[in-house]
Amino acid sequence: MQRPSLPWTWIALAALLLFLPGPFRRLLFELAGGFTLLVLLLPLLAAGLGLLAWQFYRRRFHTCANCGMVSFGTSQCPACGADLDSRDVGMGIGSNGDELDASDVTINVSAVDVGSSPNSKSSKSDP
Repeated sequence: MQRPSLPWTWIALAALLLFLPGPFRRLLFELAGGFTLLVLLLPLLAAGLGLLAWQFYRRRFHTCANCGMVSFGTSQCPACGADLDSRDVGMGIGSNGDELDASDVTINVSAVDVGSSPNSKSSKSDP
């Protein structure tokens, strides 16, 4: 089976149109530049639109405080039946709508030297 030969006349005509000055050359370069911009910027545009869509849908997700199931756009948990409208608990707002005092929910931590018990005094004397 014979391989078809290359269309040398078309290749020569395209090279001639690219190398000779004129409006067709400018048109080809404008099209190539526009296509290059499209190829480079289309993924960025798609990523931006995807991020906006994710933010839009993420605001409508509700996590149940009882079982942890994530549901979309419902006011009642489909798994355990808990009310999802009280999802403000744990964000600094109590179930009745009043603000929680930070000192009530803060954990006090005391530092202890390794090897000593929490009740023993330090060997350093205070001046």
